[in-house]
Amino acid sequence: MIFIKVEKGENLEKALKRYKYKVISTKQTEQVRKKQEYVKKTTLKREKMRKAKYIQKIKQNNYK
Repeated sequence: MIFIKVEKGENLEKALKRYKYKVISTKQTEQVRKKQEYVKKTTLKREKMRKAKYIQKIKQNNYK
């Protein structure tokens, strides 16, 4: 849970801006979307391997 302390005399919109920044930086919305439906462990593993291969391919192409 994210807490934002609003000080006396502080603009509410400024506090909301800080809150939005914290939500984005902690990737809270992505976690909520992931938990909306069940994904099998094998599917997660396959996706992770696919991403690793993609990153490896990009790194190899940049060094040539």
